[in-house]
Amino acid sequence: MERESELYAPVKALLEKQGYMVKGEVGAADMVGVRGDDAPVIVELKLRITLSLYHQACTRLRLTDHVYIAVPKPSGKLARRALKDNLTMCRRLGLGFIVVLADGRVEVLCDPGPFKPRQTKAKTARLLREFHALRGDPNEGGATRHGIVTAYRQDALACAAYLAEQGASRGRDVSKATQITRATQVMRDNHYGWFDKVSVGVYALNDAGHAGLTHWAHSWEDPAEAE
Repeated sequence: MERESELYAPVKALLEKQGYMVKGEVGAADMVGVRGDDAPVIVELKLRITLSLYHQACTRLRLTDHVYIAVPKPSGKLARRALKDNLTMCRRLGLGFIVVLADGRVEVLCDPGPFKPRQTKAKTARLLREFHALRGDPNEGGATRHGIVTAYRQDALACAAYLAEQGASRGRDVSKATQITRATQVMRDNHYGWFDKVSVGVYALNDAGHAGLTHWAHSWEDPAEAE
């Protein structure tokens, strides 16, 4: 679809089937439907979803609770993700979401209405565990030029720093010295490719690990020194 007017006829037909009298370009609204004494329905038509479209639709909520946005149904590799994200946004804002297919068919993905997000206790607990596990505030409110620093990466860096100073060591010795209870697991899993297994339970820092210490030097502190 190349023009917003191509969206008008299919959406108008949908509303008319539900008993609405529909007119376009009424005041600032792209489309208005009226049915008896019911609150009017407003539909904002756009060729793609933009922040401006959401602004317009939210402004129309001052006139009626029944506000929809209507866009061509996206296609391509990222279409499903885009639809899911925008459907979530519409629900959170209390907006309806309509998509028009290339053949003129119309799909109503959600109707306007109040939204209360469901909180997941398990995810909240995981968030708090990560918060308390992070040493300091290494990300300063956003991604650094090096990348996001996680508590797991800080643990790996603490292990790497110990090995850089002491040489190949047993996992339990690294754990005791760094206070990283999962030190052996971190070195065994070797997620970042920094550690070499020397023998059973003994690990050494390799060249990638030395480079990692240099690259991420800003992002951690020794937990023993932090006390």
